[in-house]
Formats: sequence, C-alpha cells, structure tokens
Amino acid sequence: MSDKNSAGKRSARERLQVERERQKARDKRRRTLIVAAAVAGVLGLAAVVGLIAANTGGQDDSSGSGPVAAPTGAAGQDRLAIPVGATDAPSTLTIWEDFRCPACAQFENGVRDTIHELTESGQIKAEYHLATIIDGNMGGSGSLNAANAAACAQDAGKFVPYHDVLYQNQPPEPDDAFAQDAKLFELAAKVPGLDTPAFRSCVTEGTHDAWVKKSNEAFRNGDFRGTPSVLLNGESIFPSKGNEQISVENLKKWVAEANKGKKPGTAFPTPASPAPGTPAPASSPAG
Repeated sequence: MSDKNSAGKRSARERLQVERERQKARDKRRRTLIVAAAVAGVLGLAAVVGLIAANTGGQDDSSGSGPVAAPTGAAGQDRLAIPVGATDAPSTLTIWEDFRCPACAQFENGVRDTIHELTESGQIKAEYHLATIIDGNMGGSGSLNAANAAACAQDAGKFVPYHDVLYQNQPPEPDDAFAQDAKLFELAAKVPGLDTPAFRSCVTEGTHDAWVKKSNEAFRNGDFRGTPSVLLNGESIFPSKGNEQISVENLKKWVAEANKGKKPGTAFPTPASPAPGTPAPASSPAG
C-alpha cells in the first residue's frame, strides 16, 4: 500500500507541475497578445500579424566565433549601429529590431515613410541595431541570417532598401524562411544593384555573423523589454512617450520639439562605390 500511495502522490505532483507550466504558458501568451494588440492600435493598423518578441525567451547562440567584422560605416559603441542619414542631424532615432519579429514589421511598415522623410531632410539620423531574439524563442537561424545579409547590404551601400524589402516580405513568425540563403538572394534581386557575387559571398560565408551576435548580446545586456525598442535622443518612444502613444503625427511632433531652434543636418555620407566589375545600378527610390 505504501508503494502505491507514494506512486499516487508522485503522479499527483507531476500532474500539478504540468498544469502549472501550462498556466504559465497561457499567461505569457495572454500578456503578449495584449501588448501586440496595443501595437496595432497605436499604429492604426488593421490587424495584428505577429507578436512582440519579449527579451525573456530562449537563448540563442550569441557567443559567436571568429573575428567580429563590422559592416562598412558601422558606428556607435563597439561599432554595433548601422547609421542612416546626416551625421550632424540634431536628433538620433535608435531602433533595435529583429527581422523575424512581427511587431518590428508592424512598426516599420507603419512609420517607414516618415522615418525616410525625417532622415532624408536632415531632421534625424537613424541608428539601427540588429537582434536575434526570435531565433532564441522559436528556434532556427533566420534572424541571424537576415541580419548578416542586411549588414552585407550595408557594405554595398544598399542597407535601407534591403532592410525595407525584408520587412515588406517577412514570413510568418514560425516560418524560418530567412534561414535560407536562396530566399535572401530572391529578395536582394528586388533592390537594383545588390544581388552581386560579392553580396552572395558575404551572405553564404556569414561574414558579419559574429558582429550580429555581438549586437544581440548588447541587446540582451541592455535595459530593453523587447523588439522593437525605439528611442529618440535616448528616450523611449515605443509604444508611447509620456502619455502620448506613437503615431506618424506624434513622431513628427516629437522630432520637431526635440529639434526646436536647431538646423537640419547636411553631412550625408558618400554612397558606397560598386565593387570592381559590378555594373552601376539603375536609380530607384530608397523607400
């Protein structure tokens, strides 16, 4: 009888533990859905196509191996930021993103044109930091592979249009399509002049993998709640700034307030030259 009682107690404890784990998972999903719904409401989007990737998920391999090769023009602490816009712009918009993160796509697709307008007019410079949170949470390597490809595009002077194409063609979160080099090459073909042997070699060899992993480590060590994390002159503005929620109108207003009495920047970096033997690309808008 004692053996049966012990077995019964163990079984009850195991069932209780399983139920507790299930409840934790349900609570986490509910909290994430609440935040994701807030993102959709803030940006005025029709539907939520993904969830914010919280900085509490599984660990990916962020240690890296080999030398850290920063992309051309990388700036900031440890050269972990990809800058866009005039270097002397009066305000800085810092964006931490993951190319597999659905909420990042929601943000980018909602305010992309405004960010382009503000950077191109010298009102702000944007600094992009790349993270691989979804790889850690969902498994796979699409976040890392896409971030490396974006860094390769930066080497070619094509970061902005390729960054935008990746978000415009983001696969569903569980679909690790960006792990396939062929998918990244297919999307690179949408950016005139990017799909070159040099770009393909950079992608297949994972030239900037260690740099991406170092960037992701900086994200995990930072005081961030998830991706996207967006800061204007160091102050968080996503999903809100004070009592005001982010929107196209508020973003413009906040930048105007920050820049009051200051002149727009004029020191725009010189575009990268094509690699030897690469045909000059046809002109096209960056957006």
